[in-house]
Amino acid sequence: MWARHSEVQQANLKTLGESEIQDGEKLPLGAKDIGSCEIYPQTIQHSPNGRFVVVCGDGEYIIYTAMALRNKSFGSAQEFVWAHDSSQYATREGNSVVKIFKNFKEKKTFNPDFGADGIFGGFLLGVRSTSGLAFYDWESSSLIRRVEILPKHMFWSDSGELVCIATEESFFVLRYLTERVSAAQESKETLTEDGIEDAFEVLGEVQEVVKTGLWVGDCFIYTSSMNRLNYYVGGEIITIAHLDRTMYLLGYIPKDDRLYLGDKELNIISYSLLLSVLEYETAVMRKDFTTADRVLPTIPMEHRFKILIRENKIQPEFVNLVLDLSDQSFFF
Repeated sequence: MWARHSEVQQANLKTLGESEIQDGEKLPLGAKDIGSCEIYPQTIQHSPNGRFVVVCGDGEYIIYTAMALRNKSFGSAQEFVWAHDSSQYATREGNSVVKIFKNFKEKKTFNPDFGADGIFGGFLLGVRSTSGLAFYDWESSSLIRRVEILPKHMFWSDSGELVCIATEESFFVLRYLTERVSAAQESKETLTEDGIEDAFEVLGEVQEVVKTGLWVGDCFIYTSSMNRLNYYVGGEIITIAHLDRTMYLLGYIPKDDRLYLGDKELNIISYSLLLSVLEYETAVMRKDFTTADRVLPTIPMEHRFKILIRENKIQPEFVNLVLDLSDQSFFF
């Protein structure tokens, strides 16, 4: 879904049917007009469950039903973010006021201690100020943790266990430790003015600029400022494709094993990314070799060779030899 001025349009991938999709080639999608917006959209976001879409611009927001573009709610906001739970969202008014809503009703208004230059949705509510980033609980609006990072983007995994914080120069991958947070909130012994010290565990920092990103399980997929389509898992970065222009991640469809990207001219392209490969590499990263052994036979042969090369278990020259043979009925 996108906006041309105030007119909202959409394209449906299902119209492609069973046609074969080539990596990196423009998809023949037809645009459909679905209505006009009362404000000039600067951002459009689907809710996590896909039922609603919010348009934000000109200091206002409007929430519509995603399929029919019927007005569901509206209000004032410089910025709007969804919680992991689609029944909750937050708005920022000016540089000091944050409001939390649940079931389209205002639940809480608060003024963060160091102001609010930006907000981020997801499993926790993130508020950026000039001094750093503060995480708040959606239900209680209590401070969870304050860190000295100035984020540009934030991406949460579906489980709420992993979060990527992207800055102007690099990105950090953190693990959110829910059990430690719950224990600290009950005992109140480890609460400080910066929140709960053990709320997060830093898993890694990568000196690369993230433009757009999303999580598939424990794998973080992103486009970089160098126009590379990569994914990060267990401290390792794997390049899926080198892009010839700036592209933006739209989403991943597991049943199709495909990533979808678009550019500002509304050209939509796609790349194959096997869910089984991501599951295998995640299992290896977690040292869950039982799951890894179960998943490996479901991975096509040529992808198995690529994995073995990355794990330094096989030399590239041997792969070329085997792939050149007409009879590939054997595998060591």
